[in-house]
Amino acid sequence: MLSHKKNQNQHSLLSTFEETLNRKNPLYILANKIKWEAFETAFSPLYCHTKGRPAKPIRLMVGLLMLKHIRDVSDESVVEQWSENSYYQYFCGEESFATSTPCEATELVHFRKRIGESGVELILKESIRINEKDSDDDNVNIDTTVQEKNITYPTDAKLHSKIIKKCKRIAEQEQVIVRQT
Repeated sequence: MLSHKKNQNQHSLLSTFEETLNRKNPLYILANKIKWEAFETAFSPLYCHTKGRPAKPIRLMVGLLMLKHIRDVSDESVVEQWSENSYYQYFCGEESFATSTPCEATELVHFRKRIGESGVELILKESIRINEKDSDDDNVNIDTTVQEKNITYPTDAKLHSKIIKKCKRIAEQEQVIVRQT
């Protein structure tokens, strides 16, 4: 069952939650570029409107999935960070700062299963649409320093065990030679 829309509440007597944020923050800017309605339209038919417990808002779940990939963190970590970061909360459609976690990490797994491969593709298409002016760039910078190199350092434990095994084999071979003579 889809949850009901919340009324926008003021953060304080003088300003709203949105007004307290830095408008130059990358997540603030990104949140206002995304067409969130496309996700509402695509995913709301996947929910029963009359039965069951109210679901988490679609924008919240999509936003958490996007943040997970933007920050390259686990489901558990993104849920934990959400309760500490007002920009995460704004990105996910919150209208006031919340100190509690938005959902259980396992709910992200269930949401991914619910939207399926086509839903994940829709999220990817939206991220491509937002960044399409950058996709025309002729120069592409790729950082390969984060890739693991196939290098064994002298301090590696696996190298030490390899040396010990080789020494044992040599010692065994020498013992066999000594016995034969």
